[in-house]
Amino acid sequence: MYYVYVIKSQKTNKLYFGFSNNLKRRLQEHNAGKSNYTRRFRPWDLIYYEAYAIEQIARNREEQLKHHGRVYTQLKKRILHEG
Repeated sequence: MYYVYVIKSQKTNKLYFGFSNNLKRRLQEHNAGKSNYTRRFRPWDLIYYEAYAIEQIARNREEQLKHHGRVYTQLKKRILHEG
């Protein structure tokens, strides 16, 4: 399976969207500081994920979330119960 996930910084409440084929390992990597971008916002909590059988569909979804403000805003409202 391929996963698109959202993690939330316990330190700043910042959200990060990512992609992985091993969700548990990837969360551990974020919390261990192995990602340059997320290192300074540790620790992280997994707050949402979507699972896909096809890698390209998961990658496309991650791209939508990271680069299309409307898609990002809709998901953020849904998972954080805003608005």
